[in-house]
Amino acid sequence: MDHANPTRTELANAVRFLAIDAVQAANSGHPGMPMGMADIAEVLWRKYLKHDPAVPDWVNRDRFVLSNGHGSMLLYAVLHLSGYGLSIDDLKGFRKWQSVTPGHPERGLTPGVETTTGPLGQGLANAVGMALAERLLAAEFNEPGCDIVDHHTYVFVGDGCLMEGVSHEACSLAGTWHLGKLIAFYDDNGISIDGHVEGWFTDQTPMRFRAYGWHVVEGVDGHDPLSIERAIEAGRAERDRPTLICCKTVIGHGSPNRAGTHDVHGAPLGAAEIAATRDHLGWNHAPFVIPEPIRSAWDARAAGRERNMAWRTLFEAYCTHFPEKADYFESRMHGSRRERSADVIESLLEGRDWFEQKMATRKASQKCLDLLVGRLPELLGGSADLAPSNLTMVPASRALIPSSANGPGNYIHYGVREFGMTAIMNGVALHGGFLPYGGTFLVFSDYAKNALRMAALMHLQCIYVFTHDSIGLGEDGPTHQPVEHAAMLRQIPGMSVWRPADAVETAFAWAAALETTDAPTALLLSRQNLPPLPRTAQTKAQIRQGGYVLSEAVGGTPDIILIATGSEVELALKAQSALADQGIAARVVSMPSTTTFDSQPLAYQLSVLPPKIRRVAIEAAAGDFWRKYVGLSGAVIGLSHFGESAPAETLYEEFGITVDAIVDAVSRTLEVEQGVVD
Repeated sequence: MDHANPTRTELANAVRFLAIDAVQAANSGHPGMPMGMADIAEVLWRKYLKHDPAVPDWVNRDRFVLSNGHGSMLLYAVLHLSGYGLSIDDLKGFRKWQSVTPGHPERGLTPGVETTTGPLGQGLANAVGMALAERLLAAEFNEPGCDIVDHHTYVFVGDGCLMEGVSHEACSLAGTWHLGKLIAFYDDNGISIDGHVEGWFTDQTPMRFRAYGWHVVEGVDGHDPLSIERAIEAGRAERDRPTLICCKTVIGHGSPNRAGTHDVHGAPLGAAEIAATRDHLGWNHAPFVIPEPIRSAWDARAAGRERNMAWRTLFEAYCTHFPEKADYFESRMHGSRRERSADVIESLLEGRDWFEQKMATRKASQKCLDLLVGRLPELLGGSADLAPSNLTMVPASRALIPSSANGPGNYIHYGVREFGMTAIMNGVALHGGFLPYGGTFLVFSDYAKNALRMAALMHLQCIYVFTHDSIGLGEDGPTHQPVEHAAMLRQIPGMSVWRPADAVETAFAWAAALETTDAPTALLLSRQNLPPLPRTAQTKAQIRQGGYVLSEAVGGTPDIILIATGSEVELALKAQSALADQGIAARVVSMPSTTTFDSQPLAYQLSVLPPKIRRVAIEAAAGDFWRKYVGLSGAVIGLSHFGESAPAETLYEEFGITVDAIVDAVSRTLEVEQGVVD
């Protein structure tokens, strides 16, 4: 090695051996992809990627996403070498307890990691969302001579990412949207965990992406820096279409006995093969040792600082000429308007009679959006081909149209792509500058589940509008009637879930979603009309706490507590009246958000649900979830089976979600209590 001028291969080998050594130290991991894509990473990160290691969240940085996240050591290696806050000790801690180098990249844990990638394909969809956000912000804020939003989104993808269905959903939209600053590198190595992929992946990938409307660069030698450079130049020159660069690589490149096989995909090379690889590649350095000339050649801190300062100079000129837009841009990128936006709803509740009208909560949600969209331009709405049913469009909504002349748009027609929509929303939120909301039927949250989980894991502020929330949607039948979905969403750590019972609770649910800046929110909304509920000023204020005493028992001391959500709160109130006729005093607790209620101080929770009073929960969904509130001595009026195709009122009657059923359950519960006392 020329100590003053290391070769491109030597620079790439630094990435390879950091990955090899870290996987070996952890005794687990995936060395094959980092070894195979190291040359591509060297070219991209050292010559093209615009970033500042000292300021990882610089707003005009290029975004880099590792969609094939199992190759995380490639990312950790380039972050370390580039000058981010990752030490050699951090790399030695790969996959170990409380390290900042987990098995798959995690946003918020490791400096420089843009998104949490694990399940394949989602990083690619996130990248589409990031590129979309860049395009929309540029259209909104850039001025002639002051392009303050001007960066690329680069993403590495593997065969597995492209097998996943979400890649089809997201990449189809990326082509439709003409996302010219999105460049994807396809690691075409022909290997997955099970072996050579020709037995299960024979897609003509270049043809597929051309059909999406992408610019495709084929025939790139993924181990030849000049070939990679030419491909990147071609991609950066294409401004109207996203680019797929098809890189032919060898998985485990440099391993004399395992390169090109699935053996190197997901297991350490072992001491003997590592020694052979060192000899084969001429890397005569101890584990985790990087020679100073290589380290210096990788160091991106000076160049990053220069690029950042150049942008800062441009932004200062922008501030001088467009001060109001500059202030607004900074507030948008830091989300500062969102904390105040919840107050908009509460102030608009006053004096508006529609909150006291009978209506579906999906309609109440639309009315809330009507109040919000024009006032909060950061709201970026959408629906997975169900806008007329989800009611996510309002007069202030402007559909995003490819190459449109009507401005950037603030509403996205995602088509029938629930998973793609949700993962793209996550990418938009990760980029910054927007608060995305998107709608579909609650039952289709199954399709979006993993992206919902990733949003919660990353603490993203996204709002998911799930309508048709129960068997109350009726005739569409069991395929469209959600049963287990509310419980599923409530069980996702960090997911805020609201199932409002009327228009007022819906407004407070939207207020909570706007205020909750560190977590996603799922709004579960009815198709059928629901009556306005009687409230005092105190009970109205307590909606914020997720669960509250909507109607106190006659005399103030309840014999039983009825807990209900959504459309079943009306039934609980009617049952309270019927029980009163029998001399049984019932308290009705509306619990629109169990997740919010569970976060309240214990004293408040006990004031709503005193521990020595029996309880009955009512929800037209799977009932086992409610056992945490009613215990073994209580009862649950719910479902333990799928629905049927019939009018909603018939289903409620036939499935025993009725006032009579509630009264009977209360009687049985109190009889059991009496028997225990006796």
